Amino acid sequence: MSRTAAYSALVLRSRPSGESNSEVFLLTAEEGLIKATVFGGPKSKLRAFASPYNSGQVWIYRDKAKDYAKLSDFDVRSWRPGLREMYERSMAAAAISDTILSSHGGGGEWAAAIKLAAETLDTLENASEELSGRLLVYFLWRWAGFLGIQPFIDCCSVCDRGDETLLWFNAHEGAVLCANCLGTESALSSGFLKLNPGCRKWLSVAGEQEPSCLYRYSMDNKSFYEAKTLTTAILTGVIGKKLSSWEY
Repeated sequence: MSRTAAYSALVLRSRPSGESNSEVFLLTAEEGLIKATVFGGPKSKLRAFASPYNSGQVWIYRDKAKDYAKLSDFDVRSWRPGLREMYERSMAAAAISDTILSSHGGGGEWAAAIKLAAETLDTLENASEELSGRLLVYFLWRWAGFLGIQPFIDCCSVCDRGDETLLWFNAHEGAVLCANCLGTESALSSGFLKLNPGCRKWLSVAGEQEPSCLYRYSMDNKSFYEAKTLTTAILTGVIGKKLSSWEY
């Protein structure tokens, strides 16, 4: 039986391992997250191929007896050099990578997960500073859907009141409530998250689009702040901590 298998993969992270090797973390369509060793120093061609955010076909050699995996070859099909050309793009890409790694690759729907991540990074590669932030919020919202924890935010979960109504997100219950059902004083004292209609509409509408269409959906600063606070709060609950890369 061959010990080498091929995967459709996206490089999420690379870090030094020993004196001249590196260790890469891959999101694959076939098996989810895989960690593998890349042999060779800084001038190694394979090590350059296995840089973060590159994607394509990889070949992994495994020695199950030693619980060991080695990246033996990489046919890079997407390099995404633009992610390194702007601070906001680089930070958003790092936040996407950290989110995937911290949530174990998306819970099993790996082919769909790698498609979402790759398409978001493709759009991010040429994004403006402002669009980079929206792409991160978009990804976090969609990722919450992959994990099965995306709340329904169109209307109050008790009285169905929505439209132009200010709603509040209850992180413990994973539901939204209007001020009448919750009580505004209770919301303010308990740290519930405020969601104005603009924030909710953007997440509901833009969140259903392909990443490449996101430039069509603008968002004011107030709505952006609320959307980012909501998505990071949701993911903090399942990951168990707030990732520092979300705060760029």
